[in-house]
Amino acid sequence: MGSEGPAAVTIHVTGFKKFHGVSENPTETIVSNLKEYTEKKGLPKGVILGSCSVLETAGQGALTQLYQTLRSALPGKDSESSCSGRIIWLHFGVNSGACRFAIERQAANEATFRCPDEMGWKPQKVPINPADGGISRVRETSLPVEEITKALTKKGFEVTTSDDAGRFVCNYVYYHSLRFAEQSGVKSLFVHVPLFLTIDEETQMKFAASLLEVLASLCP
Repeated sequence: MGSEGPAAVTIHVTGFKKFHGVSENPTETIVSNLKEYTEKKGLPKGVILGSCSVLETAGQGALTQLYQTLRSALPGKDSESSCSGRIIWLHFGVNSGACRFAIERQAANEATFRCPDEMGWKPQKVPINPADGGISRVRETSLPVEEITKALTKKGFEVTTSDDAGRFVCNYVYYHSLRFAEQSGVKSLFVHVPLFLTIDEETQMKFAASLLEVLASLCP
């Protein structure tokens, strides 16, 4: 490949397994099938689909797995360091009460789990990273959430921008990912999806593929 034009964006994707009250997590299906789906439909221009990982729906107990997954995306020492700026971590989580997709702008430094996670942990008002200060601290994505939302709405999807990713495992993972992204020079985004009962699987797969395209077009 020649060096003309911007480098492709590598997008690594995660979803979650089942958890209390959600026996079938749509994000596990989306992430498990995304590679095959994009191979059939064709990957959007400028996108390299990296790893597709399904995480345990757990906080503290699953941190080692999360960081192994995040670190695996970083370019090797022999790569040009500038390449890391073209890496995006895209995290999918389910909001079982939602009727539309939500592009999450930020994560809070607070773990307050309404039910135990899949490893039995149920923190209340605990800072996710004590080194960052108290639970009122937030971290924001460096990606343009408003533009992403508008572009996806134009494609016919029901999408909103959200400033509240909850205080459960989705927020927990997003906070760690945003912190890691800032330190590593990569980007991170969390997207909440509804249950398949609300928006069917085919539409959600189309949404995921469209999101890859939008991210590639808007990633500076």
